[in-house]
Amino acid sequence: MKGVVVLYNSSDRLVKGEARDLLADRGVIACAEAVGQALDAAGYSVALVPMHHDVESTLEPYPPSQWDVFNLGEGLEGRLFEEARIAWALEAMGYTFTGSDGEAIARGIHKARTKMHLSAARVTTPRWWLLRAPSEVAELVGEFEFPLIVKPVAEDASAGIGPDAVVHSILELEERVEYVVRCYRQAALVEAFIDGREFNIALWGDPPEVLPLAELDFSAFDDPYARIVSFAAKWEEDSFEYNNTPVVCPARVDALLAERIASTAEFAWEALGCRGYARVDMRVNGDGVPQVVEVNCNPDLSPDAGFYRAAQTAGYSYADMVTYILEIARRQPYVLDRVGLRERWPVYTRDQWERRGL
Repeated sequence: MKGVVVLYNSSDRLVKGEARDLLADRGVIACAEAVGQALDAAGYSVALVPMHHDVESTLEPYPPSQWDVFNLGEGLEGRLFEEARIAWALEAMGYTFTGSDGEAIARGIHKARTKMHLSAARVTTPRWWLLRAPSEVAELVGEFEFPLIVKPVAEDASAGIGPDAVVHSILELEERVEYVVRCYRQAALVEAFIDGREFNIALWGDPPEVLPLAELDFSAFDDPYARIVSFAAKWEEDSFEYNNTPVVCPARVDALLAERIASTAEFAWEALGCRGYARVDMRVNGDGVPQVVEVNCNPDLSPDAGFYRAAQTAGYSYADMVTYILEIARRQPYVLDRVGLRERWPVYTRDQWERRGL
């Protein structure tokens, strides 16, 4: 049996963003260690391999004929779209690897492109605008209603999301767009703020299976506009947000809403072309309509993260979850897999080729 490389990024600095964003980057290291321990305990031959430079030279000692990759790589120093490039490189080098391919990851990282794909598939998502400079706000006056939430267009892990992300006036919107453009060196996604319940939906497999629904409990926040999953809520263990944003899993929802949420998550998975495992985040508006705000193709697999919480609720141990994700990847047909080409051709059906634009 082939060995398993647990591939992850290790950075000492970031080329953009705030200094505290390194907390999320370093969280990948702890996740990789947990994944490696789980695989080792399950009897796999494991190599923990940090990336300090490019993925090609990092993996040179681990040929794809002898190693599969448990891909936790998100790129170095916070550079844009490194996560997608890693997946593209792994595919080009002939590795079997966990999670989504580069195309799906790129769609998921770029929030505006995510919304374009969701809308094309008729998956409901909040109204949005993409602004490259504060001066562009004036051009949109009259198109939107406050409150709005402003995010960097191509970040994950809630980077750039804090109390000031929700804005209530033109001046606040201009200031927040300026912050995102200056600090994160990218356009700002401006989105209608949905004052409603927020759910995380974990999916995995082929076809995808929806794991138990999870809901963020914002009851400790009196201000409805503070009820967001901020960077502090995810990463700053001493913060009020971190200690007062528990997750309820399984979520307490009636059967009709549960079905709406689950089917919306499945449509979002399909719209972006997810593979292996993913998490879909959504808010439910006052009319009971789920609205997708983000699709995370390779979500955090740490023992204290949401994906494992859902898997655990479904009856899986941490080792069960990790090994199942690996085995999902090993069952996938790959373009460079000679066995797949010989026995399971075509790798994609005609419908998939047309839909994916291949």
